[in-house]
Amino acid sequence: MEAALRILLVEDDAALARGIASSLGSEGLSVDIFGTGEDALMIAPSEPYAAIVLDLGLPGMDGIELLRRLRHAGVATPILILTARDRVDDRVLGLDGGADDYMVKPFHPRELHSRVRALMRRAQGTPAPVLRLGALEFDRSSRSVLLEGVAVPLRPRELAVLETLMTRPGKLVGKEQLSAEVFSFDDNVGINALEVYVGRLRRKLGERGPAIRTVRGLGYMIEAA
Repeated sequence: MEAALRILLVEDDAALARGIASSLGSEGLSVDIFGTGEDALMIAPSEPYAAIVLDLGLPGMDGIELLRRLRHAGVATPILILTARDRVDDRVLGLDGGADDYMVKPFHPRELHSRVRALMRRAQGTPAPVLRLGALEFDRSSRSVLLEGVAVPLRPRELAVLETLMTRPGKLVGKEQLSAEVFSFDDNVGINALEVYVGRLRRKLGERGPAIRTVRGLGYMIEAA
């Protein structure tokens, strides 16, 4: 049996770290958690991680310093930064310091999965997968959607709903499962929030797009038009 790909997660918030590890674990990835930059720096250069997920706001050695030291040590592993900082200057600092991608908290589990997969694909030199259903195309790497060749502007949660449904065409996706993929770990949302995003998605796809059907009391499924 092939061993699971390993991810290094550097995050000092224990509850968030457990949530991220559980979420990535559901994708078949094995996650090692470290709460400080010093501990991560001791192990990362000698272990064959497929990707590193790094919080900038670490105690002691912060994420930017850890990032610089990892790159200086010759670590070429793809690195995704997680941070509550949303300023352009902070993003530029992280990317110029050697990060491959950048996500602002709070984030959606499905987007985290997609970005980690994209980093690993780029490192392996393999093409990004595109989901197709009828005239609808979803590029999971660029997070873009085309319907009959025309771009469909979707918000992040609408994208998460569509991606989850398109990975299971013609199959029922339960409300709880879909909510877990769409909403972030620390979101406080009502039971009707999911219905709002499904409704918006239906309107944007219109009659030319696949039909998103409601299975009353259970969930949703998507079918080609």
